Amino acid sequence: MNNLIWLIRASRWARNPPKASRVVLVLGIVAVALAIAGLQHFGWWPDWAVMERPRGMRLLRP
Repeated sequence: MNNLIWLIRASRWARNPPKASRVVLVLGIVAVALAIAGLQHFGWWPDWAVMERPRGMRLLRP
């Protein structure tokens, strides 16, 4: 059922593709998100921009 919904969505997208400005916007957002993730991964993200975890909150681990 889910595959059929995605197939219908893909056919609609093929008939009416998004505007170039929307594609550029989405790719820009993805690029900014990847840049932030990369900066944080390599430790170049400033400490003032990192949110501290609440003390009473625990992470659930499987």
